[in-house]
Amino acid sequence: MYEEIIREIKSNLGENKDLNRRYLTGQLDLYRDHPYSIEITREISRMIWDCLSQDEKKQFAEISEKENPLMDILNEISPDIESGKYKSALETLDKFIETYPPMFEDDSVSEYHFFTNTLEEILFNEYIGSKKSIRYIPDNQPLLDLYYIYGFLLLEDEQLDKSEIYLKKALRINPVSARIILELSEIYKIHTYTLNKFFIFTSNALKYSYYPSDVARCYRNLGYYYIEENQMETALALFKYSMNYEMSPLAYAEITYIQTKNPDLELTFEECEEIIKNKNIQPGVNPFIIETLEKLGSEYEKNLLFNQAGYYYKLLYGITKDEKTIEKINSLKEKINY
Repeated sequence: MYEEIIREIKSNLGENKDLNRRYLTGQLDLYRDHPYSIEITREISRMIWDCLSQDEKKQFAEISEKENPLMDILNEISPDIESGKYKSALETLDKFIETYPPMFEDDSVSEYHFFTNTLEEILFNEYIGSKKSIRYIPDNQPLLDLYYIYGFLLLEDEQLDKSEIYLKKALRINPVSARIILELSEIYKIHTYTLNKFFIFTSNALKYSYYPSDVARCYRNLGYYYIEENQMETALALFKYSMNYEMSPLAYAEITYIQTKNPDLELTFEECEEIIKNKNIQPGVNPFIIETLEKLGSEYEKNLLFNQAGYYYKLLYGITKDEKTIEKINSLKEKINY
């Protein structure tokens, strides 16, 4: 029914954009009480946008930039978060969330997403996929950051149920965000009777992680899980393996603790990796991510988009430390500065 209505509306549009706008405005009133009113209203609004002149679109964009409550509130709380004043930041966001109207909510025909980069979009298409038509949230509407930061602050304040709600809102927008999944895993670490959900979410985060710090955090999480399971050899392997991606004091402390309790327990890197494989845990970064970063860097380089190519090569180097990749990065720098 929805598709038929939209097809009929589009069939009545002509070449005159002013007349089209008047007609579409009338259609908004006509379908206001329809069961698919939300979906129809959104699609008509997109048609009206297409009827605007370039000057009108520019004016609208300028107004949106000046009046951007999302950007304003995030800028306002940023100093508090940077200085560790989480309570103050949370109080400010609490008041904002109470009055903030819902935006970019999924409906029966569309789902709204935001991806930090092309890699994340490719990961989404590869592992999750869309069941509806995808709409992209504009860069200047950081709804993902709002929900993630609010969920994080609620977690720090031990409001676990509410934190889970908002982190899941963020995850709906970007289902392959390792940082969001890892924050949710913290809830399941302390808010469930078993650590099964904690283990599952951490494993999912590992599949999508492409920053060394996220990869390392995943292995530390899994190390914690195996300490609780009293499988000290596996725990030690995971904590030691995590140090390949981040030299964390947390990992070092856990390694010291395990070896103090088990003085004869020593593992080489190869033994750590073998133990991880035997537990069916992903060893290292997801190979699909490495392959995709290589392809993206190469494609942008071939198209002479050197800044974009450098961005993906730097991500690749961060997780591989491959000398050939750093050579490519240095070569691109010379081309950019030429």
